[in-house]
Amino acid sequence: MEGIEHRTVEVNGIKMHVAEKGEGPVVLFLHGFPELWYSWRHQILALSSLGYRAVAPDLRGYGDTDAPASVSSYTCFHIVGDIVALIDSLGVDHVFLVAHDWGAIIGWYLCLFRPDIIKAYVCLSVPFWPRNPKVKPVDAMRALYGDDYYICRFQEAGEAEAEFAKNSSERVIKNVLINRTPGPPILPKEGMGLGYIPDPAMPFPSWLSQEDVTYYASKFDKTGFTGGLNYYRNLNLNWELTAPWTGTQVKVPVKFITGDLDVVYTSLGMKDYIASGAFKKDVPNLEEVVVQEGVAHFNNQEAAEEVSNHIYDFIKKF
Repeated sequence: MEGIEHRTVEVNGIKMHVAEKGEGPVVLFLHGFPELWYSWRHQILALSSLGYRAVAPDLRGYGDTDAPASVSSYTCFHIVGDIVALIDSLGVDHVFLVAHDWGAIIGWYLCLFRPDIIKAYVCLSVPFWPRNPKVKPVDAMRALYGDDYYICRFQEAGEAEAEFAKNSSERVIKNVLINRTPGPPILPKEGMGLGYIPDPAMPFPSWLSQEDVTYYASKFDKTGFTGGLNYYRNLNLNWELTAPWTGTQVKVPVKFITGDLDVVYTSLGMKDYIASGAFKKDVPNLEEVVVQEGVAHFNNQEAAEEVSNHIYDFIKKF
């Protein structure tokens, strides 16, 4: 990771760790769960070499960024507030946004709340999810997939943490990152999140190394998983808070990239939402949908070079 600079900025009442490299228009990268700025290591190097300033924070609750204790300190307004303050600290009027997993969800909120500061959005894995005024999202997921659906299992404070603690952070992270089982993740009552790899010695895929997992684990050993899990615990509260935006379209230019084995793409009716044209209706400036063959959820790491090329091909037009 030569040449990547690290610093801490004060944003929205917290201290945020930021990794960055390069000069030029800002490309802001938002990571997901259970990840860090490090998830974007390949894209930071690629985009900074192409004339961009690549900026990747550890989001609230992760890595070397502060993790407030209260569950309710992780609403979409808190996280978007952090990001808006970060953008302001960079001394620019707008950024290119690239985001994955929970970062992608925050990215959609950012585009809804502050489209004036987003020049274009490259979204990975999680498409826009229009607010259904009739049902809360976790309630809808529970009705569809039952109590053992992973997001439902993450709702009770301390429960997932206790299950994760039965194993090393390293094993939990390796399990999550290299899972290639499509469809909704169903977690058993025991061994939550560890059903994918019965053998801890299972070899690493070519795109992930022991060094990578060790880095992630070193940070989660320090912080625990609570900060990241608190994002899931605010899904219903976010639904309540965003009632004023019901029916609002996202107007920024968007490119969407997912893998055909992605757990999000292959559950919750997302394939139909995208293919039916409903996604395009909600996001009228959706310019392209890319479905990567044989690629799973963490496509920014598994298909790093291809994703970097897609990002560049899109943002260079603006």
